Amino acid sequence: MSSFKPFEPHGSGGPRIREIPLRMVLPNLITVLAICAGLSGIRLAFQDRFESAVVMVLLAAFLDGIDGRLARMLKATSRFGAQMDSLADIVNFGVVPALVLYAYLLDKAGSLGWIATLLFAIAMGLRLARFNVLDEDLDRPAWQAEYFVGVPAPIGAITLMLPMYLGFLGLEGTRTVAYVATGFAILVAFLLVSRLPVYSGKKLSIRREYLLPVMLIAVFYVLLLTVYPWQTLTASVIGYLIFLPLSASAYARRARIEGEKAAAAAAEAEAAEAADESKPAG
Repeated sequence: MSSFKPFEPHGSGGPRIREIPLRMVLPNLITVLAICAGLSGIRLAFQDRFESAVVMVLLAAFLDGIDGRLARMLKATSRFGAQMDSLADIVNFGVVPALVLYAYLLDKAGSLGWIATLLFAIAMGLRLARFNVLDEDLDRPAWQAEYFVGVPAPIGAITLMLPMYLGFLGLEGTRTVAYVATGFAILVAFLLVSRLPVYSGKKLSIRREYLLPVMLIAVFYVLLLTVYPWQTLTASVIGYLIFLPLSASAYARRARIEGEKAAAAAAEAEAAEAADESKPAG
């Protein structure tokens, strides 16, 4: 005789229906929409609609940037959401931009272009896995949390597509340009998995008197991005590449200062301990 029991609604002794609040679902919904945007970028690239494909990748990056913040704001963080976000990052920032760039230009470099495409996608997966591990590492000094280890995933994806921005501005996609873009893609892949310290700006604060000018600059940048998207993105990527060595230099100075502080504190503690031991008993 079967042990199956028909479903009974709550109140009649049957299993309870677990209700999930909408606020818990909304961040995951945005993550799914980000994946849809990224995959749509691949479809548009196959249709030779490359400008629209880049827009979809940028949209995926924007949605990825807000889903986690929305989850924290709504107190809707969960392990399921964290796993979904990691998988979305691999798709949107590793697979999608690499395939879009390959369809646009890297295929002209032959097998070498495909190798660069694979290297970037793999490097993105390794970078995200390392980020998840470091995020759980509580042994790091607090000040090191102000820096990313390697270029962050969304910036890496936006940087990778620099040859496309230049192409939209008139750079002809010759075979030579394809080989240069292949080398650039390998460079970006290396930056993703490197130990390069990159300032995150997470704890950056703004003085009250500078708040309105900063807001005005942010609005101005968004307007530039809307009116002159490829020029603005090109300038932004070049500026970011210039910023990377400056960030590493600032990290080295900070590490030296923190090391000197730690050494001074240790010496002071040893001196205090020696003074206590030299005191007569009683």
